[in-house]
Amino acid sequence: ENNIGRDAWNSLIKYARSKGVGGILWYSSSGYWNDIEQSPVNRMDNSIARKQEMRWLQSQGVKGIKVDFFGGDKQETLRLYEEILSDADDHGLMVIFHGCTLPRGWERMYPNYAGSEAVLASENLIFSQHACDNEAFNATLHPFIRNAVGCMEFGGVFLNKRLNRSNDGGTIRRTTDIFQLATAVLFQNPIQNFALAPNNLTDAPQICLDLLKQVPTTWDETRFIDGYPEIYCSCPPSWKHVYIAAANATVEPLKLKLDLPMLAGQEVSLYSDDKKMQPQLKLQKIKTDGSLQLTVQPQGRGGNREIKKAWSNPCFVMIYHNGLLYL
Repeated sequence: ENNIGRDAWNSLIKYARSKGVGGILWYSSSGYWNDIEQSPVNRMDNSIARKQEMRWLQSQGVKGIKVDFFGGDKQETLRLYEEILSDADDHGLMVIFHGCTLPRGWERMYPNYAGSEAVLASENLIFSQHACDNEAFNATLHPFIRNAVGCMEFGGVFLNKRLNRSNDGGTIRRTTDIFQLATAVLFQNPIQNFALAPNNLTDAPQICLDLLKQVPTTWDETRFIDGYPEIYCSCPPSWKHVYIAAANATVEPLKLKLDLPMLAGQEVSLYSDDKKMQPQLKLQKIKTDGSLQLTVQPQGRGGNREIKKAWSNPCFVMIYHNGLLYL
């Protein structure tokens, strides 16, 4: 708001709508608990100001808001979460919480609740090389710990090798493109945020961009196949789709045998790393007994060999059945 002004907001939102893009705007939760400078501030902590702001957002056709920087788990702060959700619901706005506490069953209480961060999310990969070095290890923990509680807005899928806007400086991504694609399945949140830079439209592998256009954000059912906090397989089937992702946080290639009897004899599309740790897509047939064998590569062959612990680059499997994504 301070950078471009409210009038420019109107123009930006109108332009997005002309392209069929719905806008989600960021807000500070504001209040006496923080003194941040990023704007807009002092709009969400007061009932009168909040409702006035939401009426304006609704009039502009904004789809939702991301509200950030909450001050702990005090009773008054927990009330603020629900007040924001309730007022936003009255004005047809989805809500994502950032810099926040764990979700408290809000997805069942408010139809407009669309996710919470409540995790050391992808922005830390930009802030710290340590976070990049440990990315794959942490990725095998989140599905068991944080994401087991409720939806998790991790905001990942980086396709830049260097995690800055121009791909020429900053922290270094240790994981492969295939790993990044896998997190779009491993981490569940109703709104997916892909951290793509403009250059990715021309320099990223096309198979990666194609998959990001297709991967669902909500699932009819999620089944745990096998794993522990070193290797994790996720099988979240929807009515027409099945995606299976595996992440390996050990230092050696990991051989898996998946039991998929419902796909016995069917052909699948397998996304994995080749010998040069580049993404590849190939077709593979599941055996008549429904078994599928995979080798999930560690990062050791493609990352910084000075790292004492070599984290993972997973295989990523996408299942097709009768010409459709299905399981």
